[in-house]
This record gives sequence, structure tokens and C-alpha cells, in this order.
Amino acid sequence: IRSIDQVTAAEWDGLVAAQCEVNPFLKWAFLHALEASKSAVPEEGWGPHHVTVRDAGSGQLLGAAPMYLKGHSYGEYVFDSSWANYSHMMGKRYYPKLQVCVPFTPVTGNRLLVQPGPLAPTVLKALAQTLVSITDELRVSSLHVTFPTGEEWAALGALGFQQRRGIQYHWENRGYSSFEDFLADLKQSKRKSIRQERKSIAKQGLAVRRVAGSEVTAAQWDTFHSFYQATVDKKWGSAYLTREFWHMLGSEMGDEVMLVVAEQEGQTVAAALNLVGSACVYGRNWGSIGGREFKNLHFEVCYYQAIEEAIARGLPRVEAGAQGEHKLQRGYLPNFTHSAHYLPDPTMRAAVGKFLAREEAQLQYTWQALTLEGSPFKQDKTLEYFVDKMSSYSSLSSLSSLSSSDEADSAHASLPGTSRDITGA
Repeated sequence: IRSIDQVTAAEWDGLVAAQCEVNPFLKWAFLHALEASKSAVPEEGWGPHHVTVRDAGSGQLLGAAPMYLKGHSYGEYVFDSSWANYSHMMGKRYYPKLQVCVPFTPVTGNRLLVQPGPLAPTVLKALAQTLVSITDELRVSSLHVTFPTGEEWAALGALGFQQRRGIQYHWENRGYSSFEDFLADLKQSKRKSIRQERKSIAKQGLAVRRVAGSEVTAAQWDTFHSFYQATVDKKWGSAYLTREFWHMLGSEMGDEVMLVVAEQEGQTVAAALNLVGSACVYGRNWGSIGGREFKNLHFEVCYYQAIEEAIARGLPRVEAGAQGEHKLQRGYLPNFTHSAHYLPDPTMRAAVGKFLAREEAQLQYTWQALTLEGSPFKQDKTLEYFVDKMSSYSSLSSLSSLSSSDEADSAHASLPGTSRDITGA
């Protein structure tokens, strides 16, 4: 379907609510705001091509996937520019491609929305095979499923998709009753550093508060948009999200939106946008007033306030967006993120396979080094985290058939698509 409007909000959100965790970015209102605000539309290189699976008799929506036909690789946070360059060198076109994702949102969540029950594995497999069939029918270069859950990643790997991982920094709630309770788990030097950072906010005459999305005024959203644009300009990036998007987000998802606002002498000088799900506070965009610098304000507004909100709500996690090793010293530890890729062309597939093998070896080393050597937590807490994560990641890997290139080729051969050469414009 070419617009989220072609599915009712009740149907789509019924699938979202049925998942293990309710992720606000997957809700109909969020995807609709992206399209209706002209943020994720064909003119911007994001052509909605959402996929639905319905019961042939009743018409009930059994599965769905948010998918886009893309003319570039911007706004994805899983970087494939080297793949595109190699494809062009080989005289093969890389764009357009298909992307199963939430645009501009590096947040893990279900990408293959399936109604739980005895038919769930069958529907998931049918949905994955449908995505492959669409890729072949459209004769595009590739299909990319970015930031799926670990379980989806393993299932797609078993079906023949090439697997990739990345690293993000997440905070985990170990039953803390307060921010001080969290600090007690850190090394003494790290506790002291964080306390000093937080004290510096008041010394600069700054006041920070958390505001529910339903309470954010139109003027505040306009101010936030100006902060967002200033951040983009500072990083030489592109402003993907329009002014209208923020207004729609606040009006349609107010209960799931939290804006952290910093003020000085009554003037808003910085703000950070968060969305709140059933198990996580998700930090997304941040910005501050141009031409002024405030020491440690970014850490307070983006990281510490989100931790306090998660503790207050009893939520298990805070995910503060992509990249940023500076998060590590503030209690956000490295976690793997996932993506799965279908490239029908055998030459491209082989080249990408070699790339992924090299990347994965380096990634595993980096994750272990960051966890064991960079953790701000006391040694017993760090080792407890490390062992727990190793067990979780090993379980996921064992569910996938892609432990070797031979197995990968065998699994790929089982996909419904046929290998073909992609050349020309």
C-alpha cells in the first residue's frame, strides 16, 4: 500500500499492541505524522510501500511491515554507502532500494508485525517471503530490514537474509528506586563526575523540567524546531523532519511524548524530545539556542532526565539514540543492534558478505572492550552485565543458520526470489 492511510489506525495499532513491547514509533499516528507532514514522502526519497497480510476469508489483518522505496541512504543510521559505491563501480544501480524501517529513527522494534498465536511463525515467514518477492518484482537492488528485534533478526537470518549488527548505548534499570540508587552502582570517580555535572546546571542559572507532549504549546514546538534545525546545521546535516511534524506528534501522541526543557531567566534555551513506550524511554532529537554554550547541559537534558523518568515510571531501559561513546561514562552501556539484508545479485551478495564478516569480527572485539574496559560500573556489576549479554547474544546467534558462508548461501537459495543481474539506470 502506498500510504498508511490505507490501513485503519485500529487495525495497525492492534498489531503493534500485540507485540511483547509497545513501541510508540511503530504506531499508526507516528507513521502517519511522517507522511502527512511531508517528512517521509516520495519527493524526499521515501516512497511508502507498506506491506500487509490478511486472512483470505475474513480480511483480518494478520501481519504488516512499514516499508519504503528509497532513492538514497539518508536518515537510516545503518550505513551502506560503501555498498552503493561498489555497486556503481560494477556498473549496477543501487537505487532505488527497499527499506523496512521507521524513517529517521534508529530505534529497535518489531519490523514484521505479526498477530501472536499458533499461526504467528507461518505469517512471519510469509511476510518475509512477500518482502523478497516484492523486491524481485520491482527489480530493485536490495531489501534492508533495519533495527528489527533480535528475534526477527535471527528468523530472517534463518530464511537467508544477510545479517549485520551495530552498537548503541543503552541504560538499564536494575530495580533502582532513585537516581542516587543508580549512582551507588558506579565506581566512586564516576559517581563524583556525574554529580558535579548535574550541580553545574543550577550554577549556570538553568532550570530543567520534563513536560508531557499534551502540555507542549504550539510556540514551544516552533522553538524546538528551530533548535532541531540549529543542531542539523551545526553537524552539516539535513533537516529531515518538518515543522508540521512536531505539531502533529504533540497533538496525536501527546501521552507518549515527553519534552525535556531547559530554561534560563524564563527563556527556553534547550530541549530534548523523548517518546515513552511500555518498556523504554526513547531519546530522539535535541537542540539548543544558537550562539550560546552551556556546560554539561546536553548530558542533563538528554541522559540524566531520561534516567530519572525511567526510574519514576519503573521502565526497564533508556535508549538515547545512535552513536556517542560519551554516553558510556554516564551509565549507558554498549548493546548490539541488528539489521538484515537481501541482495539478489550474486556478485553484490558475495562482496557484502565479505564486508560483513570483517565488520562483525571488529564489532565483537569493540563491544567486549567497551564493556569490560570502559564501563563506569563497579566490577561485579560490569561482569554481571557482560555475562548476561553474552548469553543473550549467543542464544540469538544459535537461532540463525548463518554461522558460515556455506550455510548462508544455502539459506539464501531457499528464498522465493531468483538471482538476477541488475544493470543500467
